[in-house]
Amino acid sequence: MRLVPTKYFVTSGKAASGTSGLNAFDRALISAGIGEQNLVAVSSVIPEGSERIGPVEIPMGAVTHCVISQMRGEGGETISAGIAYACRKDGKGGYVAEGRLRGPCDGLRPELDRKVKEMSEIRNTAFEETQFVIEEMRIPEGMYGCCVAALVFTEYR
Repeated sequence: MRLVPTKYFVTSGKAASGTSGLNAFDRALISAGIGEQNLVAVSSVIPEGSERIGPVEIPMGAVTHCVISQMRGEGGETISAGIAYACRKDGKGGYVAEGRLRGPCDGLRPELDRKVKEMSEIRNTAFEETQFVIEEMRIPEGMYGCCVAALVFTEYR
């Protein structure tokens, strides 16, 4: 059995918790709308013919494939997490890059852009315009924080 995604959406979230970094991560997933799924991290390929859609409701407990970036931190820190994705100009799918940074997102966007450009170079193919989904937060003192960004696959052929 081969699962080839046909639809995907992008999402992001951020949150803080006074309990732990794990709880901040859980809250960030809820903020992103993907906190009730069993997430399975996959690598970076958007299959040919896949369609970007708006966020959809996914049943609770569903095994859900996604390309996900997360960054956790503690009070007083600024953290960022994001993804960048681009489709090939020849129409044969696309690619996703993840990044995370202990710092503001203005340093993350150039890093993600470099990653996508190298993906294009090593494949010797041109990409359409790169799209970015980035979250940043300054974590309140005495709290834990987490930022997440994800490309979530929803349907398969």
